[in-house]
Amino acid sequence: MMPRMSTTEREALLAKPGQLCRIATVTPEGAPHVTPIWFIHEDGTVFVTPRAESSWLTNLRREPRVAIAVDEEPFPYRKVTIEGTAEFCHDVGDDDTWRDLYRRIARKYTSPEGAEAYIQGTIDQPRALIAVRLSEARVRTWRMPIAGEAGTGIWHRRYYRDGSLMAERADGIC
Repeated sequence: MMPRMSTTEREALLAKPGQLCRIATVTPEGAPHVTPIWFIHEDGTVFVTPRAESSWLTNLRREPRVAIAVDEEPFPYRKVTIEGTAEFCHDVGDDDTWRDLYRRIARKYTSPEGAEAYIQGTIDQPRALIAVRLSEARVRTWRMPIAGEAGTGIWHRRYYRDGSLMAERADGIC
């Protein structure tokens, strides 16, 4: 089975500078709506900041269930998925109360000077502050095997057809 990441590995991926997440919300028609966004992970909580006019904020007001994916392209292809419930920490227009958190989010994606310029350039575009607490969510992680780990049977056994080479490897036959 594909290795799960340790808590330390998960925290490192969620803290990685420039790393986007994709948040899925539910449209009024019941369809998924996915948006790549900036985020920050602090104290076991993922924070996101939808602008007042974003469709995904409208979706969250009606249906707070979300799915979040954070992944990376280079080996070992680390991935974290989070299925949880969005909590409104601050509604639109209360930005001054949590601006320092937003500053930390912006600094994850750009220099301190660039972050401040971005904040000042968009200060008239109010946002909400949304939290998804990992302790209250279903969190799954995985990555490819790294040095010293078995390179066979990396997917869950259910993915391999009986009698196939990979099924035999996963079953320990080969």
